Amino acid sequence: MCLTHKARMRVRDDLATMFCKRVALKIKKAKVELEEIRLAEREIVEALIGNYRTVLKNIDEGGPARAALEKAAAMTAEVRAALDGLDEQAPAEEVARRLEGRVSPAVLALARAQAVQAGGFGAVTKAVEGFGGFARQYEQIEKVSAHHGNFWEVLLYGQIGRDRAVMFDLAEKLEFTATSEDGRVLDALAHARRHQAARGEYISALGEDGRAVDTSFATQNWQKAVADKTRPGQFVRKHFEAMVFTALAEELRTGDVAVVGSEEYADWSTQLLAWEAVKEKLASYLVEVGLCEEGEAGEFDAAFFRRQLEDKLRNAAAAADAGYPDNEGLVIDTETGIPSLKAYRAEGQRPSAKRLEEEIKARMPERSLMGILARTAYWVEWWRRFGPASGNEPKLQDPFGRYVITTFVKGTNMGPYEAARHIPGVSGHELAYTANRHFSLVLLNEAIADLVNAHARLDISQAWGDGTAVAADGTHMDTYLDNLLAETSVRYGKPGGIAYHHVSDTYIALFTHFIPCGVWEAVYIIEGLLKNTSEVQPTTVHADTQGQSQPVFALAHLLGFDLMPRIRNWKGMTFYRPLKQTEYVHIDALFGEVGKNVIDFDLIESQFRHLMRVAVSVREGAISSSTLLKRLRSGSKKNATYAAFREVGRVIRTVQLLRYLTDAPLRRRVTAATNKVESFNRFSQWIGFGNRGVIADNDPVEQEKAMKFNALLTNAVIFHNALDIAEIVRQLLEEGWTIDPEDLAHISPYLTEHINRFGEYSTHELGIQPEAYDPKLDVDFTPLREQDLTASALGQAA
Repeated sequence: MCLTHKARMRVRDDLATMFCKRVALKIKKAKVELEEIRLAEREIVEALIGNYRTVLKNIDEGGPARAALEKAAAMTAEVRAALDGLDEQAPAEEVARRLEGRVSPAVLALARAQAVQAGGFGAVTKAVEGFGGFARQYEQIEKVSAHHGNFWEVLLYGQIGRDRAVMFDLAEKLEFTATSEDGRVLDALAHARRHQAARGEYISALGEDGRAVDTSFATQNWQKAVADKTRPGQFVRKHFEAMVFTALAEELRTGDVAVVGSEEYADWSTQLLAWEAVKEKLASYLVEVGLCEEGEAGEFDAAFFRRQLEDKLRNAAAAADAGYPDNEGLVIDTETGIPSLKAYRAEGQRPSAKRLEEEIKARMPERSLMGILARTAYWVEWWRRFGPASGNEPKLQDPFGRYVITTFVKGTNMGPYEAARHIPGVSGHELAYTANRHFSLVLLNEAIADLVNAHARLDISQAWGDGTAVAADGTHMDTYLDNLLAETSVRYGKPGGIAYHHVSDTYIALFTHFIPCGVWEAVYIIEGLLKNTSEVQPTTVHADTQGQSQPVFALAHLLGFDLMPRIRNWKGMTFYRPLKQTEYVHIDALFGEVGKNVIDFDLIESQFRHLMRVAVSVREGAISSSTLLKRLRSGSKKNATYAAFREVGRVIRTVQLLRYLTDAPLRRRVTAATNKVESFNRFSQWIGFGNRGVIADNDPVEQEKAMKFNALLTNAVIFHNALDIAEIVRQLLEEGWTIDPEDLAHISPYLTEHINRFGEYSTHELGIQPEAYDPKLDVDFTPLREQDLTASALGQAA
């Protein structure tokens, strides 16, 4: 029953996602069409002017329509003169007397006049038909109007076209509910569904209760599109339907409309813990995440939280202002307020580090991916995590060998049947069966965590970091085009999905997601940290520009994470003042006009309970952080919690921007961390060479598994490379080399030259049990940690 219920929830999620993506795709096409109209506007306008000239010539003096009208007027003049003076009450005998008994000829003359008049009108109609008909002329006029008003809305229905029935069908299959008292969009949807069978151009604007359907939720452009001044009390049907589909997709995205029985599109506010439950956990939670000291937990209330944020922003701004005269890297234009940073020139690799790197690469022993997996499986025993869903012992003749081979095949992205052609003694069916029945997302995460823990215990890992920092970034992965959930990435410009990795400062991946294109990557930053079950628990998070938004900054702060992304577009970002009257001596231009861009601390204080409910609920697993952030980043105008998260996020992002601009060592650390995760992306793609990097599965769960298989294999290679590097360092020390830990810190474990990826994949190494590895290394890494602490202290002081 549980599996059936979960499957139904997933289907509802997929249907809602398909609806939203379908609408988004149509809107994108409408905007593309608008841009094409801009480019072709001259041609369309010239055609319309030419058509209008032809119509005018038909109506003007000497034209066929004018001549017909004059002839018809002359033919009826005699009859009108004879009947002049008669009123509506005149008897038939008087009419006959006036016409001298010639009633039939008079009626015939009137009929002829009408025919001539109709013929004249027909000349105009014929001219319009020659231009493609009235509908074509109206369509071109709408296009020109759309261009001049940036009016893509009137073009949307043309893009929906044949998908109209599908859109209505999707809307019918799902049960929607408003998450607030505002149900205007759902009322409009119900009205559209009542008129679904209509094929006319107009439908009534009145609902079942006789009242006008409220469309005030829509933009002014949509209001103009659905109304026709010549048809009061009616909607233009096609534009009304397009408006409703657009609004429904937007409210599903923002969470203002929920899908009953869904998971991702459920009413997220109902998933939060009750305040009474949160209140019991709050004191310990605040201390655990570092929002207050143990003795302060009892007095931590809305006013305390407000003061804390106010002080944080004031102190950061004051420090940046005081340090500006000595900050040689930052220049602020006093007129525009635009800051600029002087480019940092790296010193380059030291000769001793380069020599050490060359020696290590030259001595790295030749390895095969299968052999690396087999040895790490013996050492770490990650393979024991896998087995049938029942939890029983696997009924495989050689589970160790089968699990290692399956991880190799799936991790390299080779298809099971293609791999079976190169691996003796195993069939494609056996590999596919094992991958489907014995590997799950949960078990793959546990195996990845085993390798992360083993890697953290190696002394050599201290050369690269202490595990307190992590960098998150995504890389594009191709999928097949018939995947209904796939779409074109705004960032990468092609269809597929994104492999999103959280990579530790020690080079190893802590957690991996597969997320669809079109989803803002930032919403998965927190999720990966919370789902990381390894012993390495970082508190500082770096990301690329894609990894930041105001609600993400807010949630990261509330959960005790220090989010510091690489912000490439920081020049265009808004800095917020703590108070309207606050001014600064040196950096005031950053904040714009005095009195504007001010934090609404009253709103933050009033929403304190909601903020704490959200944070504790996410920490306790009552609601997914990615689901929450998908809704909170969407700009809902009906959700006070979103507004509060936005204000907290503005505080934290302003503080982090000020730190980023004033702390040069911090900028270098952020750049180094994001460069590290980008190198991991390239390394993992080098390992996942099969099928030209295209993910063959269309099932989102299988796509996620494919990414985790790849992360498991990649981590195994990183761990094994680290062991080989450590062994070579021991050899060098025995030979009398002096190893500087700073030189060793420049040696990346993403080495590939010694690894054989291709050929026939021998399985003989599966039966060779290696000797135990040595995690210890006689190198003092304390100076590296002292450098990090000094740089961190200087940054906090700035």
